[in-house]
Amino acid sequence: MRLSTVILPVRRWHEGGRDQWQRAEDLGFHAAYTYDHLSWRSFRDGPWFGALPTLTAAATATERLRLGTLVTSPNFRHPVTLAKELISLDDVSGGRITLGIGAGGNGFDATTLGQDPWTPRERADRFGEFVPLLDRLLTEDAVSHRGAFYSAEEARNIPGCLQRPRLPFAVAATGPRGLRLAARHGQAWVTTGDPKLYAKGTAEQSDDALRGQVARLGAACAEAGRDVTELDKVLLTGFTPERSRPLESLDAFVDFAGRHRELGFTELALHWPIPDSDFAADQAVFERIATEAVAQLG
Repeated sequence: MRLSTVILPVRRWHEGGRDQWQRAEDLGFHAAYTYDHLSWRSFRDGPWFGALPTLTAAATATERLRLGTLVTSPNFRHPVTLAKELISLDDVSGGRITLGIGAGGNGFDATTLGQDPWTPRERADRFGEFVPLLDRLLTEDAVSHRGAFYSAEEARNIPGCLQRPRLPFAVAATGPRGLRLAARHGQAWVTTGDPKLYAKGTAEQSDDALRGQVARLGAACAEAGRDVTELDKVLLTGFTPERSRPLESLDAFVDFAGRHRELGFTELALHWPIPDSDFAADQAVFERIATEAVAQLG
């Protein structure tokens, strides 16, 4: 089991932002991710900085920590320009980038560019074209593509990623189409659990739902001719019915992590505490979890 963290881009770089990423490395986290949004929920009217510039700065401020997005989506990204930025970021970081990628939702950035909200089917359709095209753009020197939603005309991406054949994809998915994309293109799979259980569900119901998601991922991998054990399985925490309770103590977290390891998860991503928010937590307890929990899991 690996522990990673999610640092939301809400602090100016020279007013504590850099310190968080460096502290994440010092604490021994496997990776530090950030959301790729233009704004997000309760943070909409406060500071919020861009994901890729933040990750570029974090790459220059750290040496060992893996870095990435949880998650990027087609809401305001195009595969051609995204590929160029990712190749550059992978180079700056020395090959430490993971792209968390999902179909997106109806959040604030879903309509910022002036488009009407996409239906779940429209999001799935776009995602189904976005991921394979991005895969090609990151592995081929020149790509031409004419699709239903995206086009590329001899898009050049030399020299390609420092990581070969490309930087890893962590595909966020729970539905059948998304799970098939994870099975075909992912090096990892990401879930937040079952959103229907967040408000009134129980831990037992959440475990059952996650067990079912892992089983469906296995079926999608079998269909694609892949061994499901080839994929890391990442739980982005804070969205199951237990919410922030696992961060209340080291013992509570070890119990939570042990249960999810038994379900097949190989990585847990914990939100860096933000006071007076949904991600409020005791910083001292959070840091103790980062440095002691893995050893207690055995």
